[in-house]
Amino acid sequence: MNKIKNCCIIDDDPIFIYGTKRMMKETNFCDSITVFNNGEDALLGLTEMLQVTHELPQVIFLDLNMPIMNGWEFLDEFIKLPNNSLNKTVIYVISSSVDPRDIEKVKEYELISNYILKPITPNDFETILNSQLVQ
Repeated sequence: MNKIKNCCIIDDDPIFIYGTKRMMKETNFCDSITVFNNGEDALLGLTEMLQVTHELPQVIFLDLNMPIMNGWEFLDEFIKLPNNSLNKTVIYVISSSVDPRDIEKVKEYELISNYILKPITPNDFETILNSQLVQ
């Protein structure tokens, strides 16, 4: 089965990051994983990545509730990045929030492919891989 070249986790929870990275390796989800602990670090890191490789990760897993810059603030800045490969980056919001307002707000962003409740499962990765490789 094919896998994703590079993906990114933007989350401030070390236990979630550890478990997700481990599951990604076990399911052979992607070649490389970049991790940022808040939206601001992610924006700086992704901007730098764009300048060096002219590419962004194919998939970004984004938490909503983080210190410094939350997921919504990150999204508002991310869509401003000058990037030709923007349409190749798919964002999955990963959250423990079951707030219907969050689920509705997700629909306002074209970049967001889906809203996944924590914890993420191997089945979620399989579904994502299948949907990414079809495009």
